[in-house]
Amino acid sequence: MTPAIGITLDSEEPGGYSAMPWYALRQNYCDCVVRAGGLPVALPHHPDMAACYLDLIDGLIVTGGAFDVDPALFGAKERHETVKVKTTRTAFELAMIRGALERDIPILGICGGQQLLNVALGGTLIQHIPDEVNSPLAHEQPNPRTEAGHNVKVVRRSLLHAIVGDEDIPVNSAHHQAVKTVGEGVYINAQAEDGVIEGIEDPKRLFCMGVQWHPEYEIGPADTRLFAAFVEACRRAERRKC
Repeated sequence: MTPAIGITLDSEEPGGYSAMPWYALRQNYCDCVVRAGGLPVALPHHPDMAACYLDLIDGLIVTGGAFDVDPALFGAKERHETVKVKTTRTAFELAMIRGALERDIPILGICGGQQLLNVALGGTLIQHIPDEVNSPLAHEQPNPRTEAGHNVKVVRRSLLHAIVGDEDIPVNSAHHQAVKTVGEGVYINAQAEDGVIEGIEDPKRLFCMGVQWHPEYEIGPADTRLFAAFVEACRRAERRKC
């Protein structure tokens, strides 16, 4: 059985690749899904079509991007000057996440995808790490994303720990927002040495996890195991439909 894995696209304004607005997705997201045994399905941004997309897929990956979650979505009264939003993309991804949560479709949120998942689960975000974290690590690492930026501590007895089999793993890092508080029943499963939350999961659901790093670069075995476990959960979800 080959589960269909929906992957959210990024969107860009005219310029660069095309004179018209265009969608974008790095190949490594799709490659990781294929290697793990899934069928990648790209998801254009049509919030009113979310239910139709959810009828077709067995799992959802919410990708990262060079933009931020609107602080108004988690109740903040002010927006930090560094925050950049993509309103249509966020509205679509939020509709997909909420629909997947209702149906218990497996979800993997990556970087900004984790942040939006956390908001959908009732949590809040740090808008700009240097302003809210004492002596922070370089979460926007200067070296390539194909290399580690720092390590994270994985919490024992979490689903993430059961998947990666280690309490200390190297990760890449490309973000300035982060999870601040989590919703009721949501479990923090990984943190950086400076205290920044690097992973969350909801144990009430078949598979509902967010990671702050980009495992699609597969810089270590933990990343490959994460995709394998996610696609296996999607396979179980597919069987449940039959």
